[in-house]
Amino acid sequence: MNPIIQTLKDHNVSDEKITEVFQALTENPLAAMTIIQSLGIPQEKLQPLMMMVMTNPDLIKQAVEELKLDFSKVEAAKAKLQESN
Repeated sequence: MNPIIQTLKDHNVSDEKITEVFQALTENPLAAMTIIQSLGIPQEKLQPLMMMVMTNPDLIKQAVEELKLDFSKVEAAKAKLQESN
């Protein structure tokens, strides 16, 4: 199982909420960070999770595929993020 999904499940995040997080990651990565922070994950676990999400797009791609979401939206969001920097 994808380590991001596993971490969320370890903290009793529902499958529905996990899907919401990854849909947000594909559409608006900054909004997804807000959602992740609101899940009630303890700070000592939240910080490594956020780093994993922000620094490893391959893990996001794997999770999106595992959840059967559309990865092309991830690529579009990544391009949009790079344009704004």
